[in-house]
Amino acid sequence: MLTRPDVAIVGAGPVGLAIAWRCASRGLRVTVHDPAPGSGASHVAAGMLSPVAEAYFGEHELTGLLAESAARWPRFAADLAEAAGADVGYRADGTLVVGLTADDLAEARRLWSYQRGLGLPITPLRPSELRDREPALAPRVRGGAVAPGDHQVDPRRLVSALRAAAGRAGAVLNPARVGALSEVDAKVTVVAAGCGAAALTGLPVRPVKGQVLRLRAPGRGAPDFRHVIRGYADGESIYLVPRDSGEVVVGATVEERADTEVTAGAVLRLLRAAVDLVPELAEYDLVEATAGLRPGTPDNAPIIGRLPGRPGVLVATGHHRHGIVLTPVTADLVTELIVTGEPDPLLAPFTPDRFGKEPRWN
Repeated sequence: MLTRPDVAIVGAGPVGLAIAWRCASRGLRVTVHDPAPGSGASHVAAGMLSPVAEAYFGEHELTGLLAESAARWPRFAADLAEAAGADVGYRADGTLVVGLTADDLAEARRLWSYQRGLGLPITPLRPSELRDREPALAPRVRGGAVAPGDHQVDPRRLVSALRAAAGRAGAVLNPARVGALSEVDAKVTVVAAGCGAAALTGLPVRPVKGQVLRLRAPGRGAPDFRHVIRGYADGESIYLVPRDSGEVVVGATVEERADTEVTAGAVLRLLRAAVDLVPELAEYDLVEATAGLRPGTPDNAPIIGRLPGRPGVLVATGHHRHGIVLTPVTADLVTELIVTGEPDPLLAPFTPDRFGKEPRWN
């Protein structure tokens, strides 16, 4: 007779797999349910770990959680590389935030002022200082800033490493699709199913479409810039993430749509803005254009904690555009809640019951 697992996790993206790894490492019997691990938002994600550049007006509590999780990333990446026997592409080169035109720079400065007011480490730079750091930047760039603590990781390598580490720790993958929570038999069930969490839990998680491009440097050499570059180019928000492999991730659109079709207009806008900031990208190979669905919430913050009205069910979803950076802290907080039964105070602003009425769940 099969032993009932201590923990069943629905969803094998980075968050679900990280919870599985952490729980299995604590001696718990863990089963992960997902017919296609790593095929959701993480497959499209760029992997920016940006607690500073992603700090937006009115999201003070979320910014604190982003900073806390980013601080855990160096140890998390090292532990995972050791447990999986594989590197996850963690890089600490920092991020440059730039403005192409005077209007772009004014918009960027408004956000930097807010971020610096929170005590976040971001330092304005003159155009000459920017190009000293990254000569590949276009001469037209009017100015920018550096966020040295905003790093990056490769999400696809991250998922592969988490699968290996979770498996080595004893977690078992069940490839069957879960259509309702009643189909899962475990002492504790964790719903980490991204956009799929809405149907399972009744929580207000909606799909937010993002289109992303992947370019490759000629000759498969490393790109000629090393920082993540985030910027505004004639009003278009853009990011460029260089990889050691020669890949450059270019993104991303933010669309309140639920399809995953790639559109010509989005590709045009992303490429134009990317080449405006780094002209050499016009000579790179276009190797992939894809779209994914981020799990958004009404307040743009994740939903982590006990599901109201359903004892033994926890949720870890709704991470929107922050799923990769929030993976370590989410895994740690959920694992501690499972092991001790006591929620960490960090969870208080992000629990499912903040939306008021009890959700309708399956």
